[in-house]
Amino acid sequence: MNLAHAPLPELYVSPDSASKLKLEAADLPSWDLTARQVCDLELLMNGGFNPLRGFLSEADYDSVVETMRLTDGSLWPMPITLDVTEKFAEGVAPGQDIALRDPEGVILAILSVSDKWVPNKAREAEKVFGADDLAHPAVNYLHNVAGKVYLGGPITGIQPPVHYDYRARRDTPNELRAFFRKMGWHRVVAFQTRNPLHRAHQELTFRAAREAQANLLIHPVVGMTKPGDIDHFTRVRCYEAVLDKYPASTTSLSLLNLAMRMAGPREAVWHGIIRKNHGCTHFIVGRDHAGPGKNSQGEDFYGPYDAQDMFKAHQDEIGIEMVDFKHMVWVSERAEYQPIDEVQEGHTVLNISGTELRRRLQEGLEIPEWFSFPEVVAELRRTKPARSKQGFTLFFTGLSGSGKSTIANAVMVKLMEMGGRPVTLLDGDIVRKNLSSELGFSKEHRDLNIRRIGYVASEITKNGGIAICAPIAPYTATRRAVREEIEAFGAFVEIHVATSLEECEKRDRKGLYKLAREGKIKEFTGISDPYEAPENPELRLDTAGLEVDYCAQQVILKLESLGLIAA
Repeated sequence: MNLAHAPLPELYVSPDSASKLKLEAADLPSWDLTARQVCDLELLMNGGFNPLRGFLSEADYDSVVETMRLTDGSLWPMPITLDVTEKFAEGVAPGQDIALRDPEGVILAILSVSDKWVPNKAREAEKVFGADDLAHPAVNYLHNVAGKVYLGGPITGIQPPVHYDYRARRDTPNELRAFFRKMGWHRVVAFQTRNPLHRAHQELTFRAAREAQANLLIHPVVGMTKPGDIDHFTRVRCYEAVLDKYPASTTSLSLLNLAMRMAGPREAVWHGIIRKNHGCTHFIVGRDHAGPGKNSQGEDFYGPYDAQDMFKAHQDEIGIEMVDFKHMVWVSERAEYQPIDEVQEGHTVLNISGTELRRRLQEGLEIPEWFSFPEVVAELRRTKPARSKQGFTLFFTGLSGSGKSTIANAVMVKLMEMGGRPVTLLDGDIVRKNLSSELGFSKEHRDLNIRRIGYVASEITKNGGIAICAPIAPYTATRRAVREEIEAFGAFVEIHVATSLEECEKRDRKGLYKLAREGKIKEFTGISDPYEAPENPELRLDTAGLEVDYCAQQVILKLESLGLIAA
């Protein structure tokens, strides 16, 4: 038997044992898994993260962070830990079992806790992601989303997470290995992607399979990818639309429920181990593979070939061979795609970047057939219509008394006068009364209030409406989380009403600043609690000395320039 196709160990118990464990788990402390933890747990249980047998112990975590290896010497580049809140951790001790449940409360596994510790997240960011820089989505997640305490220990799998979508396309490592055995595929090259497939990708994968003399597995990630990516439902429809462009019986499509970290070189090695576990013999590693984009200095986090270099250094140990990602360009004179380094001198080269593709989609411009398949473009236009037809959110932020609500009301009236899309105002005071009446003004409660506003705004945006939000929203991390939630469905336009604290105090109609100065209101933004001003809002307004109508008009002009409303 081909060793690459031999069955892998899984962490599931038998159905009879699972039934008993479900009953016993009723008395255990329960942790409701986050979306990322559900992805990690599924790949732990089905062997996708082999050789791991659970969430990393503290010793293994330290070793992985420092050396990309487990304490037994096995290559493993990514910390896989169960992060929990401090409050939950207080009731848990090593030697104890906890039930791991999905967001609906269904028990998926039992964790036998062996370790509990507070990690050095700055060190983890530096070592794993190359920099402790919040511009990196995984570093932002680490500091602003993940729990403060890590738990480690072996997993007893009870049942996999339930997926109601694309069930026939979701394969465990052992199911893929069995499929390859059945089909007689001895050499399989995997293509990792989190984007729709266009013609250049098709040509690239054709060439990779031919070069490796292998069959092709298109293996896209449908777990968590980079914030702002096209949703996986749209992407899978795009993959299915082009599958028949590949020769019959040589190519298969399978979905991988992985939560990406966008960790560049380390991520490439991790992806290779995961594909080896799924029975693949070759893996395509791209230029800037799993790169997150620019850092806070405006430079790429990783060099374009760092991932390929690190993968090459470890491919023998992984047991999977790297196939270089060729940068494919359209050569007009030959009417075909060619690797850029093979193009004849004097020939005309055409290419459309991801940024340019997004611009053309946003503005409803033509996307040429040489670039993408009509079926793919049709799917993308269905999900991402031109910006002037999308929903969007206007998010005003600023100190109390800065003029946010007044401008928001004026903008709402102007947008309603234009018509075309429903407009909803989510003003801070209105939300406090109707959505968050039980909340106080602690940092935790203020964050929760903003997240509720963001959730409602994302639903309005998703359904093609305009949401206008006008809370104080003093914290950068919370505003970023709301932006990411909304940008999955439409545009997010941040407007910093940058009226000075002195001017806001002068206007103090409600007498709140006076009470805060006297210490009668605790944690008051601008006095006893900080306001973190946005660094790069789409628009900044200082209302001192300006008419409300002028400020509202500046917002309308900004929306016109962004293509969100017709000029």
